[in-house]
Amino acid sequence: MADTFNLGIGKFLVNLIDFLIDNYSGFFDIISSVIQSIVDFFLFLLFAINPYLMIILISILVWKTVNLKSVPFTAFFLVIILMMGLWDTSMITLSLIITSTLIALIFGIPFGIVKARSKLVSTLLDPLLDVMQTLPSLAYLIPAVLFFGIGEVPGVIATVIFAMPPAIKLTSLGIEQVSEELIEVGKAFGGTSWQILTKIELPTAVPSIMMGVNQAIMLSFSMVVIAGFIGSGGLGEVIISGIQRYSLAPALEAGIAVTFLAVIFDRITRNLVGSKI
Repeated sequence: MADTFNLGIGKFLVNLIDFLIDNYSGFFDIISSVIQSIVDFFLFLLFAINPYLMIILISILVWKTVNLKSVPFTAFFLVIILMMGLWDTSMITLSLIITSTLIALIFGIPFGIVKARSKLVSTLLDPLLDVMQTLPSLAYLIPAVLFFGIGEVPGVIATVIFAMPPAIKLTSLGIEQVSEELIEVGKAFGGTSWQILTKIELPTAVPSIMMGVNQAIMLSFSMVVIAGFIGSGGLGEVIISGIQRYSLAPALEAGIAVTFLAVIFDRITRNLVGSKI
């Protein structure tokens, strides 16, 4: 009996999206072109580097940011990915993750600063961020597909929305935890609001902001896999395609490659956090 009631919210939202697309298609085309250009740029850079040179460069990065003991494991993980024939697919995945994380941080950190400094903005953003963090990840794909169709761009947009909340929250938290004494000292020396932000609050909040960067990257890894449902390419599409066709060996190998990449980048960014504390 209760199932007979239907407010038609879904139909209303679809009609609203159709209206926006019909009247602002140029705006969405610009967004799509910009994002596709960024993805293509990182893809060009990643494919321009020889795989063996890339393994050496990433191993050096791990040595400098983590420790020397982690270098053999890093090199082993990357060589395994290369020997599974998933190097090019992994570079596509990395280009999507780099683009998504970059956009999420470009918008997330400024929003976090404004949230920390404005109670009104904080009041408005908190419930929205809570909803964004509790929504099922698959739900992010629906508006992305409705606005941008299928392919890399809607995959990046869904990943950006999914990865942005921790960047906003942890930036805001870091600034809010700056002691009042430090801010009062800044004011006593005649510091402007901008100077207090850039010379006291942001440097003090760097560990929390870097934790937000780490979380944004990790969430991007998980969402990029799910975005394989809408043809975003990369390892996610291999996993989804393998499951749909019951071709489990390629899906398992792609899953292993995602795990290896996620572990490497988690260690790098996690130790960047530690080095800033």
